[in-house]
Amino acid sequence: MDSLFQLAADPTAWAALATLVVMEVVLGIDNLIFISILTNKLPPEHQSRARRIGIGLALILRLALLGTVAWIVHLTEPVFEVFGKGFSWRDLILIAGGLFLLWKATKEIHHSVDPSPEEKPVGRAAIGFGAAIGQILILDLVFSIDSIITAVGMTEHVPIMVIAVVTAVTVMLIAADPLSRFIAANPTVVMLALGFLIMIGMTLLAEGFGAHVPKGYIYTAMAFSAGVEGLNMLSRRRRRARSSTGMN
Repeated sequence: MDSLFQLAADPTAWAALATLVVMEVVLGIDNLIFISILTNKLPPEHQSRARRIGIGLALILRLALLGTVAWIVHLTEPVFEVFGKGFSWRDLILIAGGLFLLWKATKEIHHSVDPSPEEKPVGRAAIGFGAAIGQILILDLVFSIDSIITAVGMTEHVPIMVIAVVTAVTVMLIAADPLSRFIAANPTVVMLALGFLIMIGMTLLAEGFGAHVPKGYIYTAMAFSAGVEGLNMLSRRRRRARSSTGMN
């Protein structure tokens, strides 16, 4: 208890906490986009529940991994080499997660661009509840390990990591439903979000093969693309408003 009070009185600890909270929230965007797109394919009555379960699993995984910080650190140690390049368990997890994201996003883009006649329209119940939770769990694991390793690299104090993780997941929980409704109401945003997932998948693959990609570049590109799409949406809305005014 005394150590917690000392930590609370340390300005450096508060600075580390603020930085880590921002980092965890930003890293949670990837997870949230995937959850929003996937749960929008469920029946409307199951979507909110699936999002809560998916984000709850993300919190449980992150807290469970924080309880094994010593083991998590060892995930970055090479376990084998290929042509002189060492691969750790973290690398293998990132590569597997990147391939899964690329497969999933490409499949969803294909269904959006060229749906089969017998398939239901995008956004309807095109996936089972259990399958959705299973896929969310896979990505939760990948993003959770990356998130905790990032946290371990920024601070050695577990209470700070716990507070940052809980805060980030709480923000995800609050933002999940509004983001999902926004994506569902704007079909062009779905394609943009799927493009984000492909970029995130490529980033995970690059990280797994040892090529460090600064996250700032990735999120700047995402913010720029989102800004351009926002301008397109505003332009379409104003054209529709003018058309309806002219008809009247």
